[in-house]
Amino acid sequence: MATLAAKSMYIPLEGVESEHCALIVDNGLKKVKDIEAHKIEINNKRAVIESSKMSAVVPEVVKTIRNLGYEVTTVKKTFPVMDMTCAACAISVESIIKYLDGVVNASVNFATATVSVEYLPNTVSPNELKNAVQSIGYDLLIDNNENVNQTLEELQEKKFHQLKWRTIKAGLFSIPVVVIGMFFMDMPYANYIMWVLSTPVILWFGKDFYINAYKQAKHRSANMDTLVALSTGVAYIFSVFNTLFAEFWHARGVHAHVYFEAAAVVVAFILLGKLLEEKAKGNTSTAIKKLMGLQPKSVTVIDSQGNHIDTSIDLINPNDVILVKPGEKIAVDGIVTNGNSYVDESMLSGEPVPVLKNANDQVFAGTINQKGSFQFRAEKVGAETMLAQIIKMVQDAQGSKAPVQKLVDKIAGIFVPVVIGIALIAFGAWLIFGGDNGFTHGLLALVTVLVIACPCALGLATPTAIMVGVGKGAEKGILIKDAESLELTKNVNAIVLDKTGTITEGKPVVTDMAWLDNNVSTKGILYSIEKQSEHPLAEAVIHYLGNVPPVEISNFESITGKGAKAQLNNEAFFVGNQRLLNEQAIEISTKLQEIGNNWSAESKTVIWFANSEEALAVIAIADKIKESSIEAIKQLQDKGIEVYMLTGDNESTTKTIAAQTGIRHYKAEVLPEQKAAFVKMLQNQGKVVAMVGDGINDSAALAQANVSIAMGKGSDIAMDVAKMTIISSDLNKIPMAKKLSKQTVAAIRLNLFWAFIYNIIGIPIAAGILYPINGFLLNPMIAGAAMAFSSVSVVGNSLLLKLKK
Repeated sequence: MATLAAKSMYIPLEGVESEHCALIVDNGLKKVKDIEAHKIEINNKRAVIESSKMSAVVPEVVKTIRNLGYEVTTVKKTFPVMDMTCAACAISVESIIKYLDGVVNASVNFATATVSVEYLPNTVSPNELKNAVQSIGYDLLIDNNENVNQTLEELQEKKFHQLKWRTIKAGLFSIPVVVIGMFFMDMPYANYIMWVLSTPVILWFGKDFYINAYKQAKHRSANMDTLVALSTGVAYIFSVFNTLFAEFWHARGVHAHVYFEAAAVVVAFILLGKLLEEKAKGNTSTAIKKLMGLQPKSVTVIDSQGNHIDTSIDLINPNDVILVKPGEKIAVDGIVTNGNSYVDESMLSGEPVPVLKNANDQVFAGTINQKGSFQFRAEKVGAETMLAQIIKMVQDAQGSKAPVQKLVDKIAGIFVPVVIGIALIAFGAWLIFGGDNGFTHGLLALVTVLVIACPCALGLATPTAIMVGVGKGAEKGILIKDAESLELTKNVNAIVLDKTGTITEGKPVVTDMAWLDNNVSTKGILYSIEKQSEHPLAEAVIHYLGNVPPVEISNFESITGKGAKAQLNNEAFFVGNQRLLNEQAIEISTKLQEIGNNWSAESKTVIWFANSEEALAVIAIADKIKESSIEAIKQLQDKGIEVYMLTGDNESTTKTIAAQTGIRHYKAEVLPEQKAAFVKMLQNQGKVVAMVGDGINDSAALAQANVSIAMGKGSDIAMDVAKMTIISSDLNKIPMAKKLSKQTVAAIRLNLFWAFIYNIIGIPIAAGILYPINGFLLNPMIAGAAMAFSSVSVVGNSLLLKLKK
């Protein structure tokens, strides 16, 4: 047997900047099976590999390089797939794409009719993907236009209407065939009339089954269309033969039965099932449609001369000033420049209470302005807006596969050949043991087995439930990146929480302020000093003092690690810690000292305001605990979940926060790498760990955890690493996510149970297993109806998720 010639391929590398890095990657590639030669080219930033099994090697190479801590430049895109009719079609499309050199991974979602492909852009192009998919009888929509969703929706709508009319016409032609076949078999020319009426149903309205089955056969594969084409085709051809050559059977003492009604009605029922399935699958993606509908089509832009111009949303550029009137939707992300209003952000955060927006506050695309009017400067437009990112994340998650789906995919891949084998065995058994009517009964059994088997129900069981679950999460302000994390969340029994920005607000605020003898006339001086200070705590004081009129201070000086000082009318004023006051020999009254000590005991940061002689005020600053945190932590602990708090803050503050929130397990002064190690330690104890954080310092622990959850108001890096994002940063969403996971997995299991039970029970009955017991033979028409509605029942069960709280 001739061996395939080795081919060369370039793998673009990122982060391989030195010979040492190159050596690490080189040693890693040595361990990859089937690589015949390789080298690293630092200057060209690429690895060159040679192999005769390139399609299998490339994914392993990419995985190895990434595991070594470097990156490979790939493109990840999702393309709509046209003309798939069942789960086996999805397997065929996925296989042909994965076979292409340069494809790292491909995952077809039958429920959304899309394929997510990760590929090397220097090796394979979307057009090559399209050509490969077309070669096996399907098509790929690779329109790069930004309105691709609209194009796809129009195509799907057109296809749905065509299917609807084909179903109606097939039904109209099938009804008289059934009536004649069941009640008027003895009327003149009955067989010929049924032949004439059933022919359009088989050869026109159901032609796609035969065309697709032929395309599959050319590539030595089979899917649901193969089953339908074989069953109805055999029944139709057998009936035509019996109509034209009835004497062949009469001469052998057997009546020449025809099964035109079975063939026609099976096609009609399966078309009806497909119609209902398409309708139901459309309902599972309503979350995406709702999100897409949040963005207005046009906006009012204010130009440099102050003119109001009605502009299409596609023409908005960063830094454009946009006017938002009462009741309007905000078009893009930006910063308020003028005016104020309450904005309903519930579609992003899931929080029902409108948020007040003043100058310098952020506003987001898709949110709805209430009664006020304001102007804002556009910052992120098009695909960069938070709404666009959310839509992309939800689409990616809906297209991803849960771990349980991998087993289902394997079963769906071998399902059709196994069913054909069972049908042939049933036919043979009837032929041998069926007596005088053995051939007729065998033929009926063959047709019925082929008709009743349904790989679609298996293929739809997991993705439809995932689509609804992810969509429901998005509506509640919980963004789920992939199906695996949605499936795993229900098993979480330990949750690690970061403190700052997760349990607390993440920004210091003044909680208390006490003045000496109520002498508050110097507030303006304190405000003016803090206004010039760059210390993070100064912002909290400014915000607390509000609209105090500033005064003209001079000789401002920042004192590192202690505070700041300034002069007013040749008198010195100080703002800072107690050490600064002690160094300046400034007197602190017993009253203020006692207050300051009490606040320090509560783990608050205490700062002082003084003139050159005495302390005038003491101020307590703390990072406030979110109102929802205490309730959420109690809820989690009541469910038997172990809650841990890890923070880089000091022991005293950590202990206070733990006491106030009811957290039993906590660690202070923890470094970022220690957080990841702690998560790993819990995993080694057999726990399924969720990590919740909001900062760059949490990213390593987030990556280590089984389920990673980022706060929506946190850093971009944390959100990139995390598998879930809570937009409102409300910890109460975590118990909600756990419940959603439980409901979704329960729906998947029920779907799979019904899909398997349906086939396990239906196929033996169709083969005639009950005939020796009670003389029962399943009618192919009933089998066709049962097969059609099995998929609909699975999708319907997934849609029930929407109704659950």
